[in-house]
Amino acid sequence: MTVYRDDYGIPHLRAGSVLELAHLQGRVTAKDRGDQLRVERLRSEGRLASLAGPDELEWDVFARRARLDDTARRCFATLSGETKAFLSAYADGVRAGGIEWHPWSSLGVFQVHHILFGTFPNKMWRAHVERTLGTSALPWFAIEGPGGSGSNAWAIPGEIAGDPHRLLELPGVYQQIRLACPEFDVAGLTFPGVPGVQHFGHAGPVAWAITNAMADYQDLYIEELRATPTGLEARGATGWEPVVTLQETIGVRGSDPVVVDIAETDRGPVIAFAATAGAGDSVVSVAGAAGAGVPGVSGADAARPGLSGPALSLRTPARAGSDLGFDALLPLLRATTADQVADALSHWVEPVNSVLITDRTGRVVQLAAGRVPVRDDRNRWVPVPGWDPAHSWQPGWAPMARFDVDTAVNANDRRPDTEEHGIDFAPPARARRIRTLLDAGVPHERIHMDTSMPAGSAEAGRHEAWRSAVARALWEHPELKPLFAECGYDPLFAPWTDPRGRIGHALDGVLLGLGLEPATLVDPASVESSPWGERHLLHPIQLPTHEVDFPDVPLSGSRDCVLNTSSVTGVSDRCLRGPVARYVWDVTDRQRSRWVVPFGASGDPASPHFVDQLPLWTSGDLVPLVTDWDRLMPDLTFPE
Repeated sequence: MTVYRDDYGIPHLRAGSVLELAHLQGRVTAKDRGDQLRVERLRSEGRLASLAGPDELEWDVFARRARLDDTARRCFATLSGETKAFLSAYADGVRAGGIEWHPWSSLGVFQVHHILFGTFPNKMWRAHVERTLGTSALPWFAIEGPGGSGSNAWAIPGEIAGDPHRLLELPGVYQQIRLACPEFDVAGLTFPGVPGVQHFGHAGPVAWAITNAMADYQDLYIEELRATPTGLEARGATGWEPVVTLQETIGVRGSDPVVVDIAETDRGPVIAFAATAGAGDSVVSVAGAAGAGVPGVSGADAARPGLSGPALSLRTPARAGSDLGFDALLPLLRATTADQVADALSHWVEPVNSVLITDRTGRVVQLAAGRVPVRDDRNRWVPVPGWDPAHSWQPGWAPMARFDVDTAVNANDRRPDTEEHGIDFAPPARARRIRTLLDAGVPHERIHMDTSMPAGSAEAGRHEAWRSAVARALWEHPELKPLFAECGYDPLFAPWTDPRGRIGHALDGVLLGLGLEPATLVDPASVESSPWGERHLLHPIQLPTHEVDFPDVPLSGSRDCVLNTSSVTGVSDRCLRGPVARYVWDVTDRQRSRWVVPFGASGDPASPHFVDQLPLWTSGDLVPLVTDWDRLMPDLTFPE
């Protein structure tokens, strides 16, 4: 087993077998991203507060309630023997690097990155809009919300390019890596803690990339609960059903431990307690139920997160089917044609992705991959009554599209292959702009950086300052005041449920719904500002265990551009979300491929590769994908 690195410290791994390679990938990741692995595993187990203190307690409570670790264990148990061995070899490698890890930890980490990436927080928000403003106000906010990614991908015969968008985290959410053994040689991006290459890969004769399909595959159910002498029960479609209950204790560094009551109905884990029903739905509180010895139902310690208030359960394909789709990992690495990539992704479960594939024959294939349940349309909009059989999931899954195209552009937009699977889509402007640039023959790197909001522009700064002032004026508008009533959700969900942010994200739709011209709220000439980049600064989220002094980095772009460096209009101009990688895959000549991440290959602040890609990322330049092993440097800390 041999580790090589390029000039940017990106690991290129060679091994004699798939399992040796998985072990090596785990060990290299433990070396390069050790602190990140520790944090992500504890996150997946709901134990981060034991390391990082009370600030992480909200997440730990959610992770326990959502049963992320238990789901990871269940999903691992149902995997094929070959995939189990693959994950186990990776776990052995991580442990050899000095990091505690379990074979199912990779499944837990993957959930951490995606459980809030789906649609259920949007349903909490829409329920709040229905309750406070009425159903007629829902279209005002019908725009890609704060959970949306802003991702782009495009393909022409032989080439794929794009840029996934997520929260900007330091160390980065993606790890650049190359994995070679006698069965395959694949370069791509992976989540630190997950073996293989999942979303963006180049296998030589074939390459693939994904964007968020914006599909709705998570449902929230309003639960009517009652305490009985034999335990807690929930009203289901056929009557009262037993509820699984347990208590878990969360250790908190520097503070007292917290006991969390956990409940799971036949629909899924109870993840929230709040007035969450949509208009016309019955909200049932269990606060006055007879306790009957059930902890947290009645008379619970008010300081402890317990079973009180109207309950919401979360149903997901992964939990319902004990399958996250990891049996796709090895077939994906072994694929050499577009059809083989598509067949591998037929195993995929969640999140639901829009996939682009091209191979050396010049084919371009577009498909959707994942599991979308078949159920009533109202399930897509708001939490629905768990006792109403009309909202139960039907057997089977919605069919996924697969077809050949000449060129393709995916930008989280509404398209024929995705429209039937969701309701929250990005406006079409980004996709249209990318197609226009492609048709004009603009190079991929310039498409990545296309924007009407350059950092040095005083006009761009004035424009966004004016829009922010308009958004803040709307906070005081009498017709929107009901939105600011307490929604009752846990603070963890504030990015989705804070009316200030939602008004900023959907500013034009809110103005249209209210019949207002923005200039009547704020005179554009009255707004003073500075160049856009002086306020639109990179603001990555750092590990809770340590923070590094980070310089001010002015950014071009905004949420409406291809260069989607998002900020929240009216709330903050700082950029928390943006392209967490850029790539250009060329299958006609692999050495012409290139990629970049916002920071670097290492998670160690003392490493020269901690943020060495940041200048390239900021300017729109890319790192060459080195394919010649003789041009790489052996990492002598990993001897053969």
